[in-house]
Amino acid sequence: MKNFEERLEHLEKLGEKVRKSDIPLNEALAAFEEGVKLARSLEKDLEKIESRIEILVNGDTADSAEKPELELFSGV
Repeated sequence: MKNFEERLEHLEKLGEKVRKSDIPLNEALAAFEEGVKLARSLEKDLEKIESRIEILVNGDTADSAEKPELELFSGV
């Protein structure tokens, strides 16, 4: 299986492909479907990473419903 960065790059290429106006509809649809599956997979990976960060920041006793006390993406 490819690493996260490689899969993210592939997703970006699929997005570029879908936005082209000169590809057949069936190819655009196939690329879109692949992109949706890939995006869901990447999202699951990010959720796992977030959980690991939460444990590191808040310790093992942190309530799983709590969010980490980090503002990593503030202003984004």
